[in-house]
Amino acid sequence: MNVTSFSATDFNVFKIEGLDYRMQALKDRIRPKLDALGDHFASELSAMTGQELFPHVAKHARRTINPPNDTWVAFAASKRGYKMMPHFQIGLWGSHMFVWFAVIYEAPIKVQFGETLEKSVKNIKEMIPGNFVWSLDHTKPEVIPHNTLSLEELTAMFKRLQEVKKAEILCGIKIPREDAINLSNDEFFSTIHDAFVHLMPLYRLTQTLIYK
Repeated sequence: MNVTSFSATDFNVFKIEGLDYRMQALKDRIRPKLDALGDHFASELSAMTGQELFPHVAKHARRTINPPNDTWVAFAASKRGYKMMPHFQIGLWGSHMFVWFAVIYEAPIKVQFGETLEKSVKNIKEMIPGNFVWSLDHTKPEVIPHNTLSLEELTAMFKRLQEVKKAEILCGIKIPREDAINLSNDEFFSTIHDAFVHLMPLYRLTQTLIYK
């Protein structure tokens, strides 16, 4: 596979000032890696889910003033897009890389998924590894460590997904920049693979809603 793990130079792209300059660096430096990761993990995720998943590399096409602070490749069971679908992501901010399973606010199953999560809260508390994290907003870098959450706090997050129009939920791993750049290629790919394995039960919960 012709791609390497994320380097310090990749993370430094987010220090570049100006929309045009940063966008050019993203296209030249990071997008080829995301394209290659997309090709590799689309096949792997398709095998794991039993359905064809397609890669979608972020283009940031709507930006006209502020340069992007993060970028990613997403995987969803649609060629047309991913934002309305339950999906997986691999990407990075200037401060860290991430691997997510995500249901964001555009997803039409958001309310039903929140109900399903609430009913399964005990299993989810036990199933998700303690070093995983949650996010309630994909546009912000802040996360909530899974091992700090009580059942009541998890339930409140799942209720919020049902009740707040713009609510969303993401679960996965966050690897600080300095740790990420020190991963060997084998460690990089195995870390992503292992994250997807642990997130697969969450994805399967959404499939009962989509295909029932």
